[in-house]
Amino acid sequence: MRIDVDLYSDTVTRPTADMRRFMSEAEVGDEQKMEDPTVNLLCEMVAELLGKEAAVFLPSGTMCNEIALRVHARPGEEVIAHATAHPIHFETGGPGALAGVNMRSIDGPRGQFDAAAVEAAVRPPHRHFPRSRLLWVEQTSNLGGGSVWPLARINEVTAVARGHGLSTHLDGARLMNAVVASGISAREYAAPFDSAWIDFTKGLGAPVGAAMAGSRAFIDEAWRCKQQMGGAMRQAGIIAAGGVYALRHHVKRLADDHANARRLAEGLARLPGVRLDPATVETNIVFFVTSANAAEAVEHMLAHGVRMGALGPHTIRAVTHLDVDAAGIGRALGVAREVFTGLPG
Repeated sequence: MRIDVDLYSDTVTRPTADMRRFMSEAEVGDEQKMEDPTVNLLCEMVAELLGKEAAVFLPSGTMCNEIALRVHARPGEEVIAHATAHPIHFETGGPGALAGVNMRSIDGPRGQFDAAAVEAAVRPPHRHFPRSRLLWVEQTSNLGGGSVWPLARINEVTAVARGHGLSTHLDGARLMNAVVASGISAREYAAPFDSAWIDFTKGLGAPVGAAMAGSRAFIDEAWRCKQQMGGAMRQAGIIAAGGVYALRHHVKRLADDHANARRLAEGLARLPGVRLDPATVETNIVFFVTSANAAEAVEHMLAHGVRMGALGPHTIRAVTHLDVDAAGIGRALGVAREVFTGLPG
């Protein structure tokens, strides 16, 4: 089936011709011996970007998360995270299987919680309770509709965590979207966290990889986990080059994705049976509710070459990225108009 406009996720992006050329010409060496110059360059760039001592290149953001859990917490200890957090829903039970930790979920609007919620979630120091060990923040919040955590709130929740002796971790899968949307630097967002990572395969448009940063001691331990979990590579500079190119050329253009997401949201909000406030669209993720059956609506749009994702009986997600331009948004809205006008509410 031909897909003309793919809004299923920003993970569907394909490397541009210039990125492919840059990757094909990358200098390489043995990554495990720290002899791959392109991997080393990318790690230096990410450490500098996030204001940390060192960084490690990993095959995926999920591996970043799972390694962070293993380094920060021991089996039986507890991680405090929003109920929509990626490790709770999309990492195949990894926190329990790989790190042996409990996930303590807390709530709050649009994938965010406040200091009071963290304070209430920290366990009292009693032998009957798991020990609270780590606070988890996801910037931007995926299931929160791409919402951007305000820096003030981040500082407040991490201050509570530090006050109780917890470590802090930033799941920065779409951190650069938050940077572009807010004008606040990645270093400022990452400063209150003991570890932080960014993904290259979403809005930044690289085909593989993520990089996590922290203290040198943290990264040394992360490397041990990387080796143990099969994440160590050899001539990885070819794929790391995609991340280097993305950081140099694809950050500022995220603003185009945000503008396209707002354009999409404004158009969807005018359709019959659709409930959506375009003002809630801060970055590149658009959630909307339809009175129709979401799975049926998504299937009808796909039949017309437009792909989105159903996230519940009546909720649909669409994500903009570098492979969808303004014309693609127009095409998607035309198909959506046809589908939602014809479907029973």
